[in-house]
Amino acid sequence: MKTVAIVGRPNVGKSTLFNRIIGSRKAIVAETPGVTRDRQAAETEWGGARLMIIDTGGLIETPGGRMDREIASQAMAAIEHADVVVLVVDGQEGIHGLDLYVTAILRRTGLPVVVGVNKLDGPTTSETLHAEFCELGLGDPVPLSALSGKGSGDLLDRVTRELRDTGGVPWDARADSGAEPDRIAVIGRPNVGKSSFVNQLLGEDRLIVHDQAGTTRDSIDSLIDFEGRQVLVVDTAGLRRRSRVDDDVEFYSTLRATSAVERADVCLLLADAFAGAANQDFRLGQQAWERGRPLVFVANKWDLIEDRGPTALAHFERSLRKRAHFLRWVPIITVSALSGLRVRKAVGRALEVRDEAARRIPTPEVNRVLRGLVARRQPPQGGRGDVRLRYGTQVAVSPPRFLVWSNRPQDVKEHYARYLVAGFRAAWGFEGAPVKLSFRKQERGSRRSGPEEGMREPALDSPGAPGTSPN
Repeated sequence: MKTVAIVGRPNVGKSTLFNRIIGSRKAIVAETPGVTRDRQAAETEWGGARLMIIDTGGLIETPGGRMDREIASQAMAAIEHADVVVLVVDGQEGIHGLDLYVTAILRRTGLPVVVGVNKLDGPTTSETLHAEFCELGLGDPVPLSALSGKGSGDLLDRVTRELRDTGGVPWDARADSGAEPDRIAVIGRPNVGKSSFVNQLLGEDRLIVHDQAGTTRDSIDSLIDFEGRQVLVVDTAGLRRRSRVDDDVEFYSTLRATSAVERADVCLLLADAFAGAANQDFRLGQQAWERGRPLVFVANKWDLIEDRGPTALAHFERSLRKRAHFLRWVPIITVSALSGLRVRKAVGRALEVRDEAARRIPTPEVNRVLRGLVARRQPPQGGRGDVRLRYGTQVAVSPPRFLVWSNRPQDVKEHYARYLVAGFRAAWGFEGAPVKLSFRKQERGSRRSGPEEGMREPALDSPGAPGTSPN
């Protein structure tokens, strides 16, 4: 698989072209220059060739502040890892001084370069506007409209032709085994150290780290080999309360982060241990938990805490679990993203939790435990007759989901359902994973009923719920 870096000055349509090529709206696109800050990568295929496409921030000649310099550094890192570069220019504005500046940089690399003349999408646009860019001396430019898709296929044809004679090494390429990697989403409020955590894990400054909250706006994927397992780590934009999301860029960043949670196998919820966990931290964890995502709570900046002894740690964990019901089942790990303290241990714990969520319990074992729980505490009886639990089985993994047949599923009380879930956890663990339990009606004379009939799922593992431990 070859690597293609999309570069250019700010606001020429690099991210729009990136989205067009990969066929999704993975990169954030807005009218404001400088929206893309980190390297953004995705796989695609064209003409039988597998390509890793990298979107970059806009290059400027004299970076003013630290953020501008870091954006330029990230773009240069992408170029260094590339096998071919696509230079995007604005066909409506013509050759800009910054186009000449970027061209000079690319000449020094010796890489093959394809010039894409973007924004040639109007009905009156002359097909000859792109010819002006021959003056860059980078070969025949390709006219295109990233917005409508016109010319994007011609651009990819040129890219694959340039790649035929190159032997570049793909950046963040997946293992040749074809096995799907374990997907870990790093989530949390803005400025709690998510990018520092991922950089420490990668061993490079892959993500921009800044004390300005909200530096990361896209969800950034990084593939690593972790103790023989392929792991895709996703650093997400800091999630805020909806009332605090006051511009389009941050709104779409929140959507990207939510989407990253949806496609994750497990989530690492980072919180600031020094400043103290906030209610928003618990809300974010609850959202992931309700979506069925296994979870590990990671308390970052632990190195700043003066008293870090066993007693202080135990008190810290107890106080967290009192504030959020779901944390009763979630492992808590203290780390320092700055020094690397227990960063790899947190990832290893996340993989253990992911494996726990993927366990499948044999049906005879489910019914053995279910019979024992019922014998210990009978279901509360209603006024319409006895409630009987006949049979149970596990119907799904990740998260584990169990189904129990009953003569009166609608009369099984919420607290009794939570009692059963606690019993399942006591028997099989499932640490860090939500456990779902549903009830279905069993018709007289049959062992099981149809797939939809009488189905009811109680609200299990909810905050503020009564105790679930068996008496």
